[in-house]
Amino acid sequence: MLHILHGADLHLDAPFTGLSAEQARQRRAELRELPRRLAELAWERGADLVLLSGDLFDGSDPYAETAQALARALGQTGCPVFISPGNHDPYGPRSPYALLSWPENVHIFRTAAMEAIPLPKLGCTVWGAAFTGVSREDSPLDGFTVPRDGGVHIGILHADVEGKGRYAPLPESDIAASGLTYLALGHIHACSGLQKAGETAWAYPGCPEGRGFDELGEKGCLWVTVDDTSVEAEFLPLARRRYRLVEADVSQAVSPEDALRTALPANAGDDILRVILTGESDVEGLDLAPLKTLAETKCWSAQVLDRTAVRRDLWSRAEEDTLTGLFLRQMRLRLESAADEDERGRLEEAVRFGLAALEHREEPMA
Repeated sequence: MLHILHGADLHLDAPFTGLSAEQARQRRAELRELPRRLAELAWERGADLVLLSGDLFDGSDPYAETAQALARALGQTGCPVFISPGNHDPYGPRSPYALLSWPENVHIFRTAAMEAIPLPKLGCTVWGAAFTGVSREDSPLDGFTVPRDGGVHIGILHADVEGKGRYAPLPESDIAASGLTYLALGHIHACSGLQKAGETAWAYPGCPEGRGFDELGEKGCLWVTVDDTSVEAEFLPLARRRYRLVEADVSQAVSPEDALRTALPANAGDDILRVILTGESDVEGLDLAPLKTLAETKCWSAQVLDRTAVRRDLWSRAEEDTLTGLFLRQMRLRLESAADEDERGRLEEAVRFGLAALEHREEPMA
């Protein structure tokens, strides 16, 4: 039985442009701790292999201390480590993968062609390839098939399953034809869970730390178990901070502050929130500075966005000699004969949607 720690897309030295300069500096420092935490996890769990599927660095020229910290940490996993460089950190003569002295237990794939590394003590072979430039338009598994020798064959790649772009598009049919037992992928920042193409299991672990509001929620790596008959994968959370969206409807609240207090999650102390104010307000253009200050009493960092509409009378145009006026008069008659409050509520919602359509707005008034 093989125990594999599978991670990808660390993006060390990412700029974190959405944060203040001090917060961005702190987040980069927290990212630099990821390799050590991954190594400790591998050691504590007794991993047989660590597979890191590319984009470990956010760019091809990271800070020297960042690359050195990664190499130092990977030397402490207690097992072989394999790296498949990605489109953000392609292998080349000036890349940290070529310039740095890496521990003996770390193997870095250096070519676009699949390379085999037999591990007889573990009873398996690890196959992998590298990005050697910032793009790759062919499938790294095109025409590739492992030997049909009954052995365990593990693959590691940075690629885009069913993608159509410039980042190693990988059809599932190529995965199925490969004959690999497990394919450890990187590039997609959301965890895919364990997938199957033919007899080959594959997965993306996602990134271990979110870097923006397009990378929401829990982030981490995968603990993969491979035996003679099956492959299983367990998601292991690693993120120090989560990016989260919060919606605060001000329509029925005493004040925007009251709506915000109600909406803020209780367990967000280390997290980064984007609070979206919705609904109807009595003023146009809410003062967001005190709301941001209030939000940050409950989280590490917050953005507050105003998506409210100015409160207005639904029926203000009912007497117009227009299609909108006719619609409102008809709906008011139906509302007057509504059987109960539930029906009144549904009819008022219908009026809001109707007005939004008639006035060519994308969303109804809250």
